Amino acid sequence: MAEEPMEETRNPETGNEEVRKLVEDVARLLVEEPGQVSVEAFAEDQATVLELQVAPGDLGRVIGRQGRTARSLRAVLAAAGSKLNRRYELEILE
Repeated sequence: MAEEPMEETRNPETGNEEVRKLVEDVARLLVEEPGQVSVEAFAEDQATVLELQVAPGDLGRVIGRQGRTARSLRAVLAAAGSKLNRRYELEILE
């Protein structure tokens, strides 16, 4: 008789930290001043909000043409959230 795989249990804070680190790493690859990148996570009603802050000159690089890069980052967050059964929102601060 085959055993069913055990469902992996994770600490919610660990998942949030992994997703926060993912956004930070991707943003650092996009900008010219990676030392100015910071991401803070805040728990709100039904989602975790990630606030991304970059140097003023790098803001356009993170947002992208017509918001394409920001939309792609949000799509990655949605995929990570579906795997972790959580909702994430990305706010890019000026």
